[in-house]
Amino acid sequence: MNEGPDREGHLPLAYRNEEFLDTPDARALRILSEYLYPWSHFRKERIHDTIVFFGSARTLEMGPDGRYYNEARELARRVTEWSNGLHESSRRFVICSGGGPGIMEAANRGAHDAGGKTIGLNIGLPFEQRPNPFITPELSFEFHYFFMRKFWFAYLAKALVVFPGGFGTLDELTEILTLVQTQKLMKKIVVVLYGTSFWKEILNFEALVRHGMIGEEDLQLFSFADDVDTAFALLEAGLTKYYLEPDREEPAIARSRI
Repeated sequence: MNEGPDREGHLPLAYRNEEFLDTPDARALRILSEYLYPWSHFRKERIHDTIVFFGSARTLEMGPDGRYYNEARELARRVTEWSNGLHESSRRFVICSGGGPGIMEAANRGAHDAGGKTIGLNIGLPFEQRPNPFITPELSFEFHYFFMRKFWFAYLAKALVVFPGGFGTLDELTEILTLVQTQKLMKKIVVVLYGTSFWKEILNFEALVRHGMIGEEDLQLFSFADDVDTAFALLEAGLTKYYLEPDREEPAIARSRI
């Protein structure tokens, strides 16, 4: 809690004045802090890049769609074990989720099962969404601004696994696809849509091509998977080709203007 001027008539230092930091005038500082604070932790923990899992918070382990929870958990476990076996000085392909329940919890839990670091990018919501207990404590973040949270989903991601979900999942998926399509990410990113029948019912990609809303080549931006083995094979092959082989290109996002 901050006060006004002290006995000598001096105002407190601006960056220590919590009352000021909560005002509209300090919005730019709050936004910047949601960039710098995670970045400092990622550097300290040597997080080089991530594999992001999206999906419904409503998908429960023992619910009607529990297979998706269990398969997300198993896929995250296998990817983490594979990543842990790479001879890299930094932590590669760390599992990252939105930090909440459902598929997010399953992904963090799978990485935790394998003894790996795992990231949670939570968001403050009117209805409480608490971080799940499987996130690495020093990599558990809560954001106020959706767009800064989305930035951190996109900035470090080298792959995206999207399980069935609702508005939030659709928003996150289509934003990433748009960034790749328009070359705003300018890097190779492996996108796996998990659950072919669900995704082809929810999003008619062929109709978008037929109506001229996207190009035929845009269908190559993602692949479908219906089991852990297929999804893992797609991730391993894509990440090896684009990021682990000796002749891989530097990810262009590292050269892009932010």
